[in-house]
Amino acid sequence: MNPDFALTVPSEVELESALRLKTVQYFVTQRPWLDLYGKHVRPVAPFGSASRRSYVDPALIHRSLPDELLFEVFVRMDPYDLGRASCVCRKWRYTIRNPVFWRTACLKAWQLSGLVENYKVLQSKYEGSWRKMWLLRPRVRTNGLYVSRNTYIRAGVAEWKITNPVHIVCYFRYLRFFPSGRFLYKNSSQKIKDAAKFMNFRASKADCVFGGHYTLSDNKVEAAVLYPGMRPTVLRIRLRLRGTTAGANNRMDLLSLVTSGVDDNEASGPEEDILGVVEGWQDDETHNPDVPAVSHKRGLTPFVFVPFEEVETSDLNLPVEKMDYYVPG
Repeated sequence: MNPDFALTVPSEVELESALRLKTVQYFVTQRPWLDLYGKHVRPVAPFGSASRRSYVDPALIHRSLPDELLFEVFVRMDPYDLGRASCVCRKWRYTIRNPVFWRTACLKAWQLSGLVENYKVLQSKYEGSWRKMWLLRPRVRTNGLYVSRNTYIRAGVAEWKITNPVHIVCYFRYLRFFPSGRFLYKNSSQKIKDAAKFMNFRASKADCVFGGHYTLSDNKVEAAVLYPGMRPTVLRIRLRLRGTTAGANNRMDLLSLVTSGVDDNEASGPEEDILGVVEGWQDDETHNPDVPAVSHKRGLTPFVFVPFEEVETSDLNLPVEKMDYYVPG
């Protein structure tokens, strides 16, 4: 007995043809909403409404500054300033979301990795978003100083054998990084507002500012700086980047601090990449018997990042009498 409704099963060839047709239709289908990306669309008011007249932006800066000039202003801004500017209004927020700004910032921050490697990391880890890469990928900040505040107690001179005074000694380690792979190091008792003036390559030898090279691998920083003199000494620094918030990169944990001796042939000049010379050395390795290798266990307080615009008002300028110990967080 034949059923009322016969079920026709399509062949494998027919299914494959239908699937291919649907795929072609998917790719050729027009999507007009994609043309609206990056544009501010104002909803249309009802017919006869007073709001149907030509729209004029009420903000004076938007009426006097064309979008092309606004774009040029944003291109020349620091990424952290872009973040602050995005809080001004909705128009600025959507404009700053343009990937061009974040691509420029990322390629400058990780220029040591190379263009090809940066694009590979972008696609494999950050879904092709330059802004996401800027926020989540560890990087060293170059718009300020990393400061480590260290203190120790030193015994004073007894007076009349009645009192036994002690002194709290405070000193700082300063690091300033550059995108080119170079950095500056200074160890001083000067407050940050005074030391920031000398943290540049024009500083003299009397300012005790030494230059070196660094590498960044994930969140690990390897750095080395050469102390010139009769017995050249190299300072090897290992750091770990972290942040108090996403994208901050405002803390550096000092993992190790080792001083070793180098011979005269290895220390040919201050411009030499001393990091490449000491790469692969053990912590107890030295190439000058007069300068033994020393792994320092004191003065390893984490580094705190201070932007240049905050060096005058930073809490690190407070004297020991007002802040005997500083918690980096």
